[in-house]
Amino acid sequence: MRVVVQRVSQASVEIDGRTVGRIKAGLLLLVGIEKGDGEKEIEFMADKILNLRIFADIEGKMNLSVQEIRGEILSVSQFTLASRIKKGRRPDFSNAEDPKKAEALYSSFNILLAKFVPVAPGEFGAMMDV
Repeated sequence: MRVVVQRVSQASVEIDGRTVGRIKAGLLLLVGIEKGDGEKEIEFMADKILNLRIFADIEGKMNLSVQEIRGEILSVSQFTLASRIKKGRRPDFSNAEDPKKAEALYSSFNILLAKFVPVAPGEFGAMMDV
């Protein structure tokens, strides 16, 4: 499992010009599910993200988590994170999980995160504008 984490003051995701997810301050996640990922990886990553101290406290130090600032999460599936580009010029997606299993794991990941902070998920497998 690979996740790109970005702090945001606000973020949204659109499909065909229609907003399907919007958050205020918090985290934008690009989530890639790889072959072999399971509940263990989902739980580990959710805990890591929820407790990453990457928001400034009153002294300006990165000392607060998304939970502590009462932030939100915009979660966007991104299978290209599972690609390999070592050989040639075309990405190899053979390490990406089967779409049905990946969608179930992505959904479980979002449900787990949502137990602690508001989560706005994108639409799995759709072409999205973030």
